[in-house]
Amino acid sequence: MQVENRVRELVEEKIADRPELFLVEVKMLPNNKLIIHVDGDEGINIQDCAAISRHVGFHLEEENAIEKAYNLEVSSPGVGEPLQLKRQYHKNIGRELGIKLADGTKKEGKLLEVGENAIVIEEQVKEKGKKAQLVETSVEFENITETKVLISFK
Repeated sequence: MQVENRVRELVEEKIADRPELFLVEVKMLPNNKLIIHVDGDEGINIQDCAAISRHVGFHLEEENAIEKAYNLEVSSPGVGEPLQLKRQYHKNIGRELGIKLADGTKKEGKLLEVGENAIVIEEQVKEKGKKAQLVETSVEFENITETKVLISFK
C-alpha cells in the first residue's frame, strides 16, 4: 500500500500542471505488475502516458521504492473497465451505459446528466403488450455497484 500511495503522489505531481488529466487508479498486482490508469476530460495520448511512466519509474528507482523487479504499465482505463470516478461519468455523457445496482438488478441507457448524488439515464421501458418507451430514470450513486460504457458496433 505504501508503494501505491507514493505512486499516486508521483502521478499527481507530474500532472499538476495539466488540469484536464486525472488519476483513476494505481494497483500493484501480485505478479509485481504496477498498473497506473490515467484519463483526461478529452482522453489521454500516448505521449502523456510515456511521460508519466518515465517520471514515476525514475523516482521509484531513485528511491529504491520497490525491492523486486516490477513491470510498470501506464494507460487510460480500458474499454471494459468500470467507471470509478464521477469525472469519468461527466466524460461519458451521451454514451450508452450498463449499470449494476446493489439490489442485483441491471439497467441500460444513455447517460443524460451527472448530478451530485445521482445520474440520469434514458432507458427503454417495455410494458407487456405496449411499444417500448424511452424513460428518463435517476440512479443514485450509492445504489450503483458497477457502471461500464457499452460499446456498440453498428
